[in-house]
Formats: sequence, C-alpha cells, structure tokens
Amino acid sequence: MLDRVHDRRPHALVIGAGFGGLAAAVRLGVRGYRVSVLDRLDAPGGRAYVHRQDGFTFDAGPTIVTAPHVFEELWQLCGRRLADDVELRSLDPFYRIRFDDGQTLDFFADPARMRAEVARLAPGDVEGFDRYLATSARIYAVAFEQLAARAFHRLPLLARCAFDLVRLGGYRSVYDTVSRYFRNDHLRIAFSFHPLLIGGNPLTTTAYYCLIAHLERQFGVHYAVGGTGALVKGLTRLIEHTGGSLRLSSEVDEIRVVDGRAVGVRLTGGEVIDADIVVSNADAAFTYRHLLRHVRRRRWTDPKLARSNYSMSLFVWYFGTSRRFESVPHHTMVLGPRYRGLLRDIFTRKVLAEDFSLYLHRPTASDPSLAPAGCDAFYVLSPVPHLASGVDWQIEAEKYRAAIERRLEETLLPGLSGCIVTSKLMTPVDFRDRLRSDYGAAFSLEPQLFQSAWFRPHNRSEEVDGLYLVGAGTHPGAGLPGVVSSARILDEVVPLGVAR
Repeated sequence: MLDRVHDRRPHALVIGAGFGGLAAAVRLGVRGYRVSVLDRLDAPGGRAYVHRQDGFTFDAGPTIVTAPHVFEELWQLCGRRLADDVELRSLDPFYRIRFDDGQTLDFFADPARMRAEVARLAPGDVEGFDRYLATSARIYAVAFEQLAARAFHRLPLLARCAFDLVRLGGYRSVYDTVSRYFRNDHLRIAFSFHPLLIGGNPLTTTAYYCLIAHLERQFGVHYAVGGTGALVKGLTRLIEHTGGSLRLSSEVDEIRVVDGRAVGVRLTGGEVIDADIVVSNADAAFTYRHLLRHVRRRRWTDPKLARSNYSMSLFVWYFGTSRRFESVPHHTMVLGPRYRGLLRDIFTRKVLAEDFSLYLHRPTASDPSLAPAGCDAFYVLSPVPHLASGVDWQIEAEKYRAAIERRLEETLLPGLSGCIVTSKLMTPVDFRDRLRSDYGAAFSLEPQLFQSAWFRPHNRSEEVDGLYLVGAGTHPGAGLPGVVSSARILDEVVPLGVAR
C-alpha cells in the first residue's frame, strides 16, 4: 500500500462500485492513477449488492458468469491469479427451461448431449441447431472479440462495421434470426430469450446478441463459490492492492466541470473532491441528466434522453425455505403461457400482465453455505415494465409476489407457502431510488440496433473532457462480460497516469 501523503500519481475518481466501476478502478490503478471509488450504498457491488437476512445470503442481481476470462485478465494485470481470491465452478447443465406445458430443455456444455436435447423436442431441428451455433460463432468473432472492447467514439469505426452488420444479419432481431434455424416454437423461445438477461427485447434486440449461445459453449457457465459477491470482494482487494480506496455511503450530487473539463465531484453533503479524471459507473442517463444537470449538453440533452428507449425493469423476490428442494437446479427459466405477447406488454404496451415468465435462482443447489443447514436460498426474477408504465408498486408488489408464489408452488416448489422463513422484495422503484437508474430500468438503455455501439453514450464522454463512462448504459452494454469489457475500453481512451 502506498503512502497517500506522498502519492504523486494523478487522481482518478470513480462514481459507483458496481462491476464496471470496480473493474475500471483496477485498470486505472495499474495504469498509474491514484484511484478513489465512491458509492452511495453501504457496501460495494451496485446491482451485485449482497443481502444477508436471517442466516441466508442473497446475491441481489447478476448470478451467471459466462466469460471468466474477463475477470482473469484483471487479476493478471495485478500480477495475481483469480483463483487466489475467488473460486469459480462450472455448471453442467448450464440451466433448465421449463415450458408452460411442463416440457423441459436442459442446456448442456457437451454439443452431443445438447443435440440429443434438441432432438427430444424436435428431431427435425437438429440440423438447424448446428447451423445456428455456427452462425453464433461467426457473430461472436466480430461482435465480442473484435468490437466489445473498442471505443465507438469515432465514426470511421462505425463505417467499417457496417459491412459486418449486413453480412452477419445484425439488422435482424434475435428472435427473427433464431426462427430462421428452428421451426419448433419451444426451441425458438429457448434460443432467443437471452437478451432478457441484459435488458433487451428478443423481438427487437439486434441479432448480434445471438453471440451468447457461442459464448456459453466456448467458456461455460460458472458460479462463484460464496455467491457473486465473492467476485466483488476479490475486486475490492485488487483495488487496495494497487493503492486505491473505496469510500462507501458517499453519494455524488454533481460532477464539477470547469472550462469544459471534469475536475472532480461534489457530494450531497457539500464536500468537494478534486480529481484529474472522473469515471462514472452510474447509470448513463442519470449521469447526464442529473450529475451534469448544470452543463450545457450537445448530444445527451434531457429531451433526447426522454425520447430514448429504456430496458424493462425487474421484480425480484428473495426468499429462504426451511427445507431443500433437491430436484430444482441452480438456474431455471419458468416460462408462462405467452412469449411474444408478454414481451410486447412489457416493452411496448408497458402494462403489468397477469401472466409472467420467471428466472428462478437456487444457489444452494451448488453452494449450501448460503443458507442455514437443511434450508434453501432462492430468488425469483420477473421482467416487468419500467416506471413509465405508471404501475403503483406500493399497491401491486404484494399481489404480484403472491401470484409468483402460487405459480412456483404449482410448478417446481410444491408446499412452498408452508416453508418460507424469510422474504425480501425489490421492485422497479428500488432500481430508481436505490440504484439511481432512470425510469427504474434494470439495464439502462435498451440494446436496440440504434442504441448500440456508436449510438450509445460513448465511453469517452461527448459532453465533457476528462469524463469517462463505464457500465450497462455505455458500450458494449449490460451483463457481466459487457460491463467488465466497458472498463477495458478505458485502456484505449484514458491517457497513462504520470506522477507529478
């Protein structure tokens, strides 16, 4: 640890201790900056905050680790190994999909076992499955390997990408692309739902996100022993290892700008902290609309932000049971009776439908330490419209939770209502008020074609010199690989720190 009194490195302030901000802090520390991370919550993690209640441990948000190499790189930059701080274990099957008619589909790492699963539902779609994986691999090679860690702040890069966009069918939606390879409706759903994990509507999200199928098979699906919070702890240790610091319960009220350049922040209590550069891991829309509210903006004006399309929000119910449900895997998608109609209700009509599709997370299937002996920890997540819907969650939350409980009891968790011993809710209001996400959107701007890459808020701010953005609202987008890759882009756009 460096002596801060004599630390002459330039000072970098990072707003927000989510995965994007933590990864940015590690990289900036390695690149020669003295880094301070500020977060309004009482613990790091942001959307990956950890709730502990009645002996149960609940990861608040991200639970699926699909690209461990993006984390490995951060540890390597510090001369360490990820395994020194975090144990990642692979899951096989990755997850299970339960359709409304009771049929199931397990996603396996082994292509032969996966083909057998496809054949069990639709023998005529096996050949299409193979062709789809090949297409996914081609998209991955461009959209992730070449572009995910590139800064889209210059138009020539966008022009060079236009040819690939046409060649790879990126102008189509994920659902349209998947439907070209599968005739079976169940398989069309099973291979197109993935954009929901990053806030996108499969009916409108660019087909570039078909890369997820290859990403899963290339690197597997993993979980962090002790919960995703173990990755957060590991990253905070890396920041300290590079001489950085975290300051919690410290809310930024404004990014200070002098002569068009970010020079630090002002906290809600009035304290001013100077910096040579500022990196915002806050929601991109919130950063521009609120933290730069006194700055005259050219591109990300309030009217433009109001016209933008935002991701759906989430309703999350965390609960613990006094018994274990051994037949339930680590990850399960519990689908409802509608797919396209429900997506339109959520994203287009913005109404809270009576039916729903759910993601059920049972981490104690792999890690019993997250609950008392003989118990299970769960969270169940339902995509819902963001707050522009006008839903009054003070009235609707408990009714919605009870409907989800009934659905789980009817499908996967018989006897659930009689064994719940702890419970906690998170609604779109929490995304707005606790996580400072505009409209309570769970994943910031929706990943549509014309809200991606160059059309997304840039990693190097277009409005203010010395200000940089990381996280779900900037390129390449939401999800653990996305937000960690957004921090990697700083290596391209932030100058090396030079001691004064």
